[in-house]
Amino acid sequence: MPTANRAAGRFSYEGLDRIIHEKARLSVLTSLAAHPKGLPFPDLKRLCGLTDGNLSRHLSVLSEADFVSLEKGVYRNRPQTICCLTSSGRERFLGYLTVLEQVVRDAARAAERASDPARTNGLGSVTKPA
Repeated sequence: MPTANRAAGRFSYEGLDRIIHEKARLSVLTSLAAHPKGLPFPDLKRLCGLTDGNLSRHLSVLSEADFVSLEKGVYRNRPQTICCLTSSGRERFLGYLTVLEQVVRDAARAAERASDPARTNGLGSVTKPA
């Protein structure tokens, strides 16, 4: 297989789920992953730095994709929504993190090779010194 064909999809990461990869949703999922029992809506809003409307919309997207569950109840005579990761949401989020770790490793290696002009041919391929 020619080098150009092998390199063509070298930095294509199928596991980077578009639903998770949006900044606010990544923040929501990270916050919920750190709180296995879930978080009340106002606490999640504060942790993520979102408005009520923004958080509601992102939770709707995540709920439709079965990443989160929203449990409505009452606390101190006031309505309360507890946001939790679903078990499949946790599994998918952890898989996403595994792919993201690979992205970081690949980017670091590529940047390291590119910063050493004596080792590359300008295309990122390592060449032997003459």
